[in-house]
Amino acid sequence: MQSWSRPPIPRLSDSGLGTGPQLHVHDTARRTVVPSAPDGAARLYVCGITPYDATHLGHANTYLAFDLLQRQWLDQGLEVHYTQNVTDVDDPLLERANATGIDWVQLAERETQLFREDMTALRILPPEHYIGAVESIPLVIDLVRRLEKTGGVYKVDDDLYFEVRSSGTFGEVSGFDTETMLRIFPERGGDPDRAGKRDPLDCLLWQAERPGEPAWDTELGRGRPGWHIECAAIALHHLGTAFDVQGGGSDLVFPHHEMSAAEAEAATGEPFARAYVHAGMVGYEGEKMSKSKGNLVLVSKLRAEGHDPMAIRLALLAHHYREDWEWFAEAIDAAEQRLATWRAAADRSTGPSGEELVERLRAALANDLDAPAALAAVDEWAATQGTDVDGPRTVRAAVDALLGVAL
Repeated sequence: MQSWSRPPIPRLSDSGLGTGPQLHVHDTARRTVVPSAPDGAARLYVCGITPYDATHLGHANTYLAFDLLQRQWLDQGLEVHYTQNVTDVDDPLLERANATGIDWVQLAERETQLFREDMTALRILPPEHYIGAVESIPLVIDLVRRLEKTGGVYKVDDDLYFEVRSSGTFGEVSGFDTETMLRIFPERGGDPDRAGKRDPLDCLLWQAERPGEPAWDTELGRGRPGWHIECAAIALHHLGTAFDVQGGGSDLVFPHHEMSAAEAEAATGEPFARAYVHAGMVGYEGEKMSKSKGNLVLVSKLRAEGHDPMAIRLALLAHHYREDWEWFAEAIDAAEQRLATWRAAADRSTGPSGEELVERLRAALANDLDAPAALAAVDEWAATQGTDVDGPRTVRAAVDALLGVAL
């Protein structure tokens, strides 16, 4: 599957500014902030969209968080290998296609293209490997076969399930107890009450063909992959075991990341990821942002209204990536004003020391991607007069490289 275009990124080290400090991020599995110490190239997997609707601010908030993470790795001089999936066949997509009378393939292609356009406008770094669920079916088959050898796969009717507790590590990502898991599982696509399962939390690996639904002929039978095995298979194939960061929104901690990790670790006997990093949820004026409530704030709509994508980016960066927060209409106006102030300051012939600001930006972002602190540092620089003739040029490059905001 085609990714999107990569924005140019200034290399601050080329301007004699050295490289950034080691990044520290919050690992959900260890419940604390930990150092990120890639062994060679940094490896990142972020779960992608199910393309049944347009990109909303919750999506953008998540992908911006991991864009920010990559920029800090790049500033350290690291090579980054980034993989993202697209769940281009799944129940929500098929349900939306049926409800709207649109062919499910056309719907997926349309919304995936709009997502690419939004990511390009926001200057989000693209994945090196952008992989659809449909094209990953051979990888899924291979991983299911590996799991079968462990004894952790069984049939319910013609569907294949994974015995989650066979991995020996199930529960370590979320830290949830069984009661909590059983409460959340049905809310997020699980089927704990299905008759014939060995454990209510066991998850679907391969779904046999259903009438009127897409299916593919494979050695597992005619059907399609389950959700969790899709990401496990793609990540293992393109990044290997023990890759540096598994990322996504906090709503993926359980069951998705828990079960993907359990499947991968049962098959390989090795850790799936070194750290599990999760972005917070974005609400709307006191409510959960959702399609059913009709209150999604779409990136494409904000762009169509004439808002600068860099202002949208700044509105998101004003919140720490792990924070749950709410969008209010006035946020974009404040971000537009901040952007105008920064651009005016960057256009000056002189300014305060750019090198000092670079140090402050690097320190803030190395501390669990503290974007609000980084924005405050640029605000202070922009509000101060100075005599450094290189200051504006240095700041323009640093804000681009580290925050992804083009001034």
